[in-house]
Amino acid sequence: MKVGIIGTGWIAEKAAITLGGLDQCEAYAVGSRTLATAEAFAKKWNIPRAYGSYSELIADSNVDLVYVGTPHSHHYDVTKDAIMAGKPCLVEKAFMANVRQTREIISLAHEKNVFLAEAIWTRYQPVVQMVRDFINSGRIGNPRLVTATLGYSMGEKPRIMQPDLCGGALLDLGVYALNFVRMFFPADIVSIDGTCVKSATGMDITNAMTILLADGVLCNLQSSASCVGDNIGVIAGTEGNLIIDNINNPQTITVNGPDRTYVETIRVPQQITGYEYQFLACRQALIDGLLEPREMSHAETLYIMQLMDDLRRKWDVRYPMD
Repeated sequence: MKVGIIGTGWIAEKAAITLGGLDQCEAYAVGSRTLATAEAFAKKWNIPRAYGSYSELIADSNVDLVYVGTPHSHHYDVTKDAIMAGKPCLVEKAFMANVRQTREIISLAHEKNVFLAEAIWTRYQPVVQMVRDFINSGRIGNPRLVTATLGYSMGEKPRIMQPDLCGGALLDLGVYALNFVRMFFPADIVSIDGTCVKSATGMDITNAMTILLADGVLCNLQSSASCVGDNIGVIAGTEGNLIIDNINNPQTITVNGPDRTYVETIRVPQQITGYEYQFLACRQALIDGLLEPREMSHAETLYIMQLMDDLRRKWDVRYPMD
């Protein structure tokens, strides 16, 4: 599968590293707003084709999958152009700026019969099924409480501070905490609330979310772009708990029994970067003639975006495209 990478930032670099380690996929092309930037990126990561515009990359008939690695604020236009050209797309999280854009892009993909996926990499990793198996086995009893935190000290990065880049912690980091809940506990959300600390530019720099599920599970989530978090996820049950070392890219699952008695620690399979699973899932979905990956449905992408829209509305965090 020949992948065309849109963007040349650090997340695009991670995609290039990942694809370089796979036999079934190839970083075939990169597109940037300037040819010089694209050529430098292509040279660094040994990518055959470099384009000085996104449209040129999309027009390349050899590109099997367009990977959109630009900031959230720039996902809509390039994804729309790719779908109109009939190109399958893997779009970085957060999928779009808001649920309106998300609904439009998914509807367009269905109308044009074009594959579309959200690149929320944790959803595709083997650890998801590992944790589900632990929960379903009853080893920790009935889950009652989920806690998850994700925090990085990001300084004054424009993509965090600027409304026109869909700044704030929620779309960049909080999306992982929300997905941490949803990929293990798909029960209906009875209520969701939260609060945030804002930057001088009006973006949520640190936030807290409380979710009550219909099955009685309570979830307390935090994300922050202003501090170094422990990034741990805990699923607490009546007979024990699971501690996931990093909700952003889990490497270990620690199992504790009653009274927090240590039972065992399980490591996930060795990774290239952890991104490989989303590319392989897209490849398999394309082989199988699907319009969405099995691991992250369009309905789930819409659901998560709606939750984030609702939270931003509560917090009065607004983007120009709202």
